[in-house]
Amino acid sequence: MSWRDRIVGSVAKQATALRAISKRLRLVFALAPALLLAGCLHPLYGTGGENGMVAEEMRAIEVAPIPARLGHYLGDELIFALNGTGSHVLPKYRLIVTPAESVRTPLIDTVTGIATASTVNVSAHYVLQPIDGGKPVATGTVFVAASYDRTSQRFSDMRAARNAEQRDARTMAGQIRTQLAAALAKRIGS
Repeated sequence: MSWRDRIVGSVAKQATALRAISKRLRLVFALAPALLLAGCLHPLYGTGGENGMVAEEMRAIEVAPIPARLGHYLGDELIFALNGTGSHVLPKYRLIVTPAESVRTPLIDTVTGIATASTVNVSAHYVLQPIDGGKPVATGTVFVAASYDRTSQRFSDMRAARNAEQRDARTMAGQIRTQLAAALAKRIGS
């Protein structure tokens, strides 16, 4: 074996070793932040310590009546999202929600001039107040939109629009629940 072959073989071995080390280092650098940050977070709806208290506080939220059909859907979804257990808890807070709904028809058939799709846009402003009055615990606004196809059949159009409202209400209740849980966790933690 010539000196040239020995050098090439040595360089190839070193390159292979560097690639193996490089793969290991990439793996270490990818996992290190995840391992370091794993201890920094805690579940929002956990059962131990302060987090279990958030779930209890959420059960103590009374949802004020919300007018109109969308309000009925949203109120039911909120009651289930906040106290899905069905247990009666003495209310500590009152949630007041004011929704606003609009329907847009972005697609129109150029031949017939009839809308082929619609979008139900809903925004809702909410205020969470202590039941005995005082400064609001949380306020905010959420926005959602759900689309549906329109047809020439009136009943199916009405049913599709109602289904879009129900999907909007479900999504909106989830957003409000998450924001309320974050506000209550912050309040309990401070």
